[in-house]
Amino acid sequence: MQIKLTGIFVDDQDKALKFYTEVLGFVKKMDFSAGNYRWLTVVSPEEPEGVQLVLESNNGYNPAAKTYQNEIFRHGIPAANFFVGDVQMEYERLKQHGATFTKEPTKTTGSTIAVLDDTCGNLIQITHLDW
Repeated sequence: MQIKLTGIFVDDQDKALKFYTEVLGFVKKMDFSAGNYRWLTVVSPEEPEGVQLVLESNNGYNPAAKTYQNEIFRHGIPAANFFVGDVQMEYERLKQHGATFTKEPTKTTGSTIAVLDDTCGNLIQITHLDW
């Protein structure tokens, strides 16, 4: 069994694609429409054949998507967690690209984390495991 796809809901797929590629540094993998549905994925440039992140419209086929997205954001729960080699360095790089952080780099038990707003309705955590 393998994980090939995971996804997050976004309030605007075009805005999400721009943020995830131009700010976070992912690359677009797939982008096609099927009727009113748009299949949009990004991948890490370090693993172009790795796990794809689906940027799924919260106005799509899941009637609970927008409520779910709003509630986890309101409660400060990240919708995704991306691992990095150095949280402080990535924090500085992302800030230079316009990212807004809700939590600056913070040491926790066994890791260093920071949390940013993806501008599309989600909090995203970046993590470096310290073990």
